[in-house]
Amino acid sequence: MIDKNDKKLSVSKQCVLLQVNRSSIYYTPSCESEENLRIMRWLDEQYLSTPFYGVNKLLEQLFLLGFIVSPKRLRRLMRLVGWQTLFPQRNTTKIDPKQYKYPYLLRDLKIERPNQVWAIDITYIPMEKGFMYLFAIIDLYSRYVVGWSVSNTMTAQWCVDTIEQAFAEHGKPEIINSDQGTQFTSDIYINFLKNNKIHISMDGKGRAIDNVFIERLWRSVKYEHIYLHVYQTGNELWCGLDDYFQFYNKDRLHQNLNYKTPCQYYSKAA
Repeated sequence: MIDKNDKKLSVSKQCVLLQVNRSSIYYTPSCESEENLRIMRWLDEQYLSTPFYGVNKLLEQLFLLGFIVSPKRLRRLMRLVGWQTLFPQRNTTKIDPKQYKYPYLLRDLKIERPNQVWAIDITYIPMEKGFMYLFAIIDLYSRYVVGWSVSNTMTAQWCVDTIEQAFAEHGKPEIINSDQGTQFTSDIYINFLKNNKIHISMDGKGRAIDNVFIERLWRSVKYEHIYLHVYQTGNELWCGLDDYFQFYNKDRLHQNLNYKTPCQYYSKAA
C-alpha cells in the first residue's frame, strides 16, 4: 500500500492520502521478551473480565498459569497495557495544580443527537512480536466511530491529530469526554479543545463506568477482531482495523439501537 521508494510522493504524503498514521508504517517490534508479551496479552484479556483484580490476585493467577513474576515486573507490564484496578477508595487524591482536570459533564445529561458528545480513549493492542496502541473516538448518541488511529507511542499530539481529522470529516461535537490520562490533561490537548470551543469532560478518577460506551467498544474490537487475528506489522494491523470499523459502523447491528447500525443512527439524525 505504501511505497517507501516512490520518488514523486513522500511517505508522509502517501499516509495523508490514505489516511494512515505514519507510526504504523514505521512500526518496529518492541524489545519486550516473548514471556513478557505473553503476560501482557493475558493481562489485556483478563482486564475485560476482572478489572477489579489487583497485583496480588494477578500474581496468584499468573503462578497458576506457570509464570513466576515479581510484583515490580508485573506493575510495569500492567502500566504498559493500561491496567487500572477498579476499587472503592477514600478521597485522598491531591490535585496537581500544574495539570488540567475537568468535571464529568455527562451525569444526568440526556444525549439526543449526533455530535452532541464524543468519547475518546486509548487501548493496548497485542501483536505477534510486540504491541501498538489504538485511539478511538465514538459518538455516544449513535455509537458511530467517527475517528481512530494506531501508534507505537501514546502522545497527546497523536490524539489531537486524530481528533482534528474527525472534525474535518464529521464536524465538531459540543462535548468530548475522556479519562484523566496524561495525554488528556496536557497543554496540547486542552488548548486544542479550548481553541475549538469544545466543552471538556473527564471521568472521575478510577471510574471506568463513566466512559462505559467506549469500554464496550474496546470489548467488541478485541473479542470480535483483535483476538481472532495475529498481526505482524503496523500496516497489517491498520488494514485489519479499517475493515473492522467499516463493519462496526455500517453492518454490525446494535441491540441498544433497536437492531440498527451506528451509521443509520448517525446519518439519519445528523
